[in-house]
Formats: sequence, C-alpha cells, structure tokens
Amino acid sequence: MKILETGFVLGVIAAALGGCSKQESGATMLNAKNDRQLAPVVQRAEDVKPLEVGDQVPDAVLVLPEGATEKFSAVYRSHPTVLIFYRGGWCPYCNRHLAEVGSVESQLRGMGYQIVAVSPDSPLSLRESLSKEALGYRLYSDSDMVLARGFGLAFHVDDATVELYKGYGIDLDKATGRPHHDLPVPAVFIVDQGGTIRYAHTNPDYKARLSAQEILSAAESAKGAR
Repeated sequence: MKILETGFVLGVIAAALGGCSKQESGATMLNAKNDRQLAPVVQRAEDVKPLEVGDQVPDAVLVLPEGATEKFSAVYRSHPTVLIFYRGGWCPYCNRHLAEVGSVESQLRGMGYQIVAVSPDSPLSLRESLSKEALGYRLYSDSDMVLARGFGLAFHVDDATVELYKGYGIDLDKATGRPHHDLPVPAVFIVDQGGTIRYAHTNPDYKARLSAQEILSAAESAKGAR
C-alpha cells in the first residue's frame, strides 16, 4: 500500500477528503439481528455514535480477499483482537496507519493478540491493496457496511464529495463494489474472546490516528484487565 509520496499531493487530497464529514460479492449480514437494529448511517462523520468499552460487539459475516467468508465471532473467539476500521485502500492516511500497526504486530502477537482490519473495500480491492504492500495480518471486506453499522461507525459521503473524489482518481463505487457511498469513521477497538470491548478509540478527523505505541499501551492495559 504505497503512500502518496509528495507532501503537495497528500495535502491536496487531504483537502478534498475533508469534505467527508455486483462486483465480487462481499455478502455481509448481522447474525440474529435485523437491519432495524443496526445503527443508522448518519450524514456526517461527527455524528456517529460508536460502541464503547464494556459493550458487546455485533456479529457479521466478513469476506477475505480470496472470497472466503468468516463470521466475526469466529475471528475474535480465536484470540483477543485489535480491530482496525479503515476507510479503504484509496485513503493514504489509512494505508500509512495500517503499515504502522504492522510494525508492532510481533509485539502484539507476543501479548496474545491478533490484528484484524476491516473496510468497505471489496475483496478485489483488498487483493489490489495487498499486491502493493504485504501485511502480516488479515484484511476483511465489509462492503455492505454491516459490521461498521453494528459498531455505530457508518456515515454517508454526500454526492458533491463523491464527485470531488473522482477528480482525484478515487471511485468509491469501484472500491466497494457497492453504490451506497458510506464509509466508517476510522477506529481502533480491542475485543476480548467473549466479544466485550476492552478499549475503544474513534475520531471523526480521518487524519488523526492512534500511533503504534499508543495501541501497544492500550493492548497492555486491556490484557491486564482481563
């Protein structure tokens, strides 16, 4: 996942992205719940109401890059999980953050954690991302934004911003394989094997991300609390 290398280009795209307030099937569903129980998709990133520490996480069927499906519950029950929600492989801030998280993967594994990153990118888009930079942890597709909505992170990108994105070579329909134009607010959660959130961090400012060291500290604290 190559980061845009010039500060000028990154700055231009940052200004454009600030407007944010059936390709391969990425079938997702919230198990034992119906759509009315999902958090609504809000109109601005600042209006999301994410889950908090102590909340139980929802379950959804996610899709791996090769197209296989896996329940989120099966993922977190296997190991305590550092869960990353990111907007997509088209987002340079997300790519930089994923790479930084990868730099501390061995330390997190040493503490018994696994890292899982979820975005609305289609399985095809995930494969394209992994062809640019290999990561040691798994990326999952949540193209229908079911898990993101279950976590209360989903917001809608308005039509004007969608068109602005296209001017910078960002096509949300192509990236997700869906026409909904919804994205998750970037977030980091630590989930124990019982599905309880032990740590939660969200910020509607897509440029503000937890550092690798902050994630390590949160993981250490959460481990001590288990």
